[in-house]
Amino acid sequence: MKAHIEVREGGLSASEPDLWLRDQGRSGAVVMFSGQVRDEQGKVEALHLEHYPGMTESVLGTIVEQACSRWHLNGAWVVHRVGTIQAGDDIVQVAVSSAHRQAAFEACAFIMDLLKTRAPFWKKELIDGRWIWVEARESDDQAAAAWLQDATGRAPR
Repeated sequence: MKAHIEVREGGLSASEPDLWLRDQGRSGAVVMFSGQVRDEQGKVEALHLEHYPGMTESVLGTIVEQACSRWHLNGAWVVHRVGTIQAGDDIVQVAVSSAHRQAAFEACAFIMDLLKTRAPFWKKELIDGRWIWVEARESDDQAAAAWLQDATGRAPR
């Protein structure tokens, strides 16, 4: 399984993960997710992301390894931007290739849900000319916990 994990300041290209994941017909499915800077209430002028270099990439790699242990993947692409990003711009790409679509859909969702809660990124929004730190969402924690429940239905500690 090949993996591309990157944290970058530059923009994202929609075709880059698709081209990188091509594998001469080994995969029957490529699932791609692209997340954008959301302006839910018409107030967010920009988003600024900071990360812990080295550790962030390591955590992303561990998440991809966990996905590979659950689903048979042929490739995984995870690229997250840092720095100042405008509302509506792409912020993250997660893409996976697999022989079958169900594995690709599930692995892509798993990676994204764990990325949101486990990777060391810190966000602040520019609203009315002031930077405001963004708090973690309980719904993101719940989505990640649902993936990580063991066979007894208990979430891991």
